[in-house]
Amino acid sequence: MTADPRQRITDLRNELNRHNHNYYVLNAPEISDRDFDMLMKELEALEAEYPDMDDPLSPTHRVGSDISSSFEQEPHIYPMLSLANTYSINEADEWFGRVRAGLGGEDFAITGEMKFDGTSISLIYEHGRLVRAVTRGDGERGDVVTENIKTIKSIPLQLQGDGWPEFFEIRGEVLMPWEAFERLNKEREFNEEPLFANPRNAAAGTLKMLNSREVSRRSLDAYFYYLLGPELPFDNHYDNMTAARSWGFKVSEIMTLMHSLEEVDNFINHWDKARRELPVATDGLVFKVNSLRQQLNLGFTAKSPRWAIAYKFAAERAVTRLKFVSFEVGRMGIVTPVANLEPVLLSGTVVKRASLHNEDIISALGIHDHDLLYVEKGGEIIPKITGVDENGREPGAEPIRFVSHCPACGTPLVRVEGEAAWQCPNKFGCAPQIAGRVEHFVGRKMMNIDGIGEETARQLLNTGLVSNIADLYDLQPSQLLRLDGFGPRSAERVMEGLEASRSVPYDRVIYALSIPFVGDTVAKKVAKAFPDIDMLMSASAEQLAAVNDIGPKIAEGVVEYFANEMNRSIVERLKAAGLQMSMTVENSEPHSDCLAGKSIVISGTFSHHSRDEYKDLIERNGGKNVGSISKKTDFVLAGENMGPSKREKAASLGIPLLSEDEFLAMIEPA
Repeated sequence: MTADPRQRITDLRNELNRHNHNYYVLNAPEISDRDFDMLMKELEALEAEYPDMDDPLSPTHRVGSDISSSFEQEPHIYPMLSLANTYSINEADEWFGRVRAGLGGEDFAITGEMKFDGTSISLIYEHGRLVRAVTRGDGERGDVVTENIKTIKSIPLQLQGDGWPEFFEIRGEVLMPWEAFERLNKEREFNEEPLFANPRNAAAGTLKMLNSREVSRRSLDAYFYYLLGPELPFDNHYDNMTAARSWGFKVSEIMTLMHSLEEVDNFINHWDKARRELPVATDGLVFKVNSLRQQLNLGFTAKSPRWAIAYKFAAERAVTRLKFVSFEVGRMGIVTPVANLEPVLLSGTVVKRASLHNEDIISALGIHDHDLLYVEKGGEIIPKITGVDENGREPGAEPIRFVSHCPACGTPLVRVEGEAAWQCPNKFGCAPQIAGRVEHFVGRKMMNIDGIGEETARQLLNTGLVSNIADLYDLQPSQLLRLDGFGPRSAERVMEGLEASRSVPYDRVIYALSIPFVGDTVAKKVAKAFPDIDMLMSASAEQLAAVNDIGPKIAEGVVEYFANEMNRSIVERLKAAGLQMSMTVENSEPHSDCLAGKSIVISGTFSHHSRDEYKDLIERNGGKNVGSISKKTDFVLAGENMGPSKREKAASLGIPLLSEDEFLAMIEPA
């Protein structure tokens, strides 16, 4: 740490900006919420001490944003402020004392609630119907995600009962339950996609997906904790939320009304342990002054209400003995070290294994044979090794050394350029890589061939029936019947899946090939830019890198893949088997240039096509999709429930609004 406080201010700003980017953009936080808050508090104190160092772009002047250019934005009717955090019972007690002083000794009640660890959402209801859902964003405005919110079955679209105001806002947390989170990460691990660090990141990422069907599949949930509006049914928070529960909202039964400091402390002590039995992630408790009148009297600081505070649970940590480190090979040949541990109970689950990721992390932690390791979860389900108890090290213990040869096939490993990873280059002779590529190829988002899972893929490989993905199309039912666990119906399902896969679109075939760095999104972009496989196989790195969002690393990975004669042979065999190796005319050719040069904003909900389909229609007719209205906007494609602010801005600038029917008539051929 630098001794110069001014330099420390600069360093803290840079570090906090980096952590904000990791959290909000990459969904890959490196530090805990508490550590982040401690850095922020240090910066706030230094900036107060050195006011001449004030900078309007300092992290202390902003709230981290989850706004995405892919969604339309709406301002919040009431700003969504964050709560001040406390990390000890003493700090919570001090807040209680400040409330008592702020109310001049007047009696008051406190509502205690669970702080669910999800992503914040604001819902607007009019006449008992959901009309808009907006993410927290920067606290002043957020992304409109109404269509995705409608997929969450615990959220009422039409209220039940009676007594609800004609207009109100309700706030809550969108969550991914532990069970759904574990299922999602297993799928991502199978596809060798980056795992979500915790359910909060998974929920946030899911809510921002452009495909609401995929959102629906991920089993999100939501709990609600605050009601706002000009005409609420009661003058206190507890009764308002109880009423909201009767209207169909999921309001936690944990919510408790308390009247003394002793009750607050008991609430903390109880839920610090009992929370581990809940089906969703939590990271603390929230305490609110119950009376709305008293809330108004206490008011707000610049960043948070004085009448509420968050108590954050400490991350759960355990110490356990390392049994051994195994080295596991994925479908791309990357070798991952895994710590195999003496079983230890952590956050309600028994932890036996934890990824060590790469050689650099092993070195940084300084792990030796049979060391005592610190394992943390906190709000996370994925266990993480955070340190070593060197006092428990066995005499003469040797440092853990990364393997130099592939643990599966014995081939010398090579270091991936620019990365910390080691890779087995034996692509076509290393069993885990081959089996992994087969598993990936048949996956639901790729070729969706039912009946071939991890165990079957290894059986096919071990029996010599399959040595690469093209061999799948040579399989016969009689061969499958010889495999363990296969009967006539199982074999028939595989054959039906193989036949159906011949109709899978070209972009999904590209994704299924296991080309380095080419996931489903990149595959779509590549397919549009190179609408048949021969064009793609002959594309240069420069041509690939010229495609939007395709950088040099991806381009080089594609070129290297098709430079391999074995890969080219496999693709030719797949082509001969009847797989879709080109874009259909409908998808690859522009319909017209009738929208050439026009910038178009899409707003609202539609009946004939989805928003994504309209965006595609605009692009295929020469137009450009833009996210916000300006003087350069040519017109707005306006559906139902168009945001009032966008409607007002379009009117003030004289931008025309076109209905669905008017737009479709415009692009129809004469």
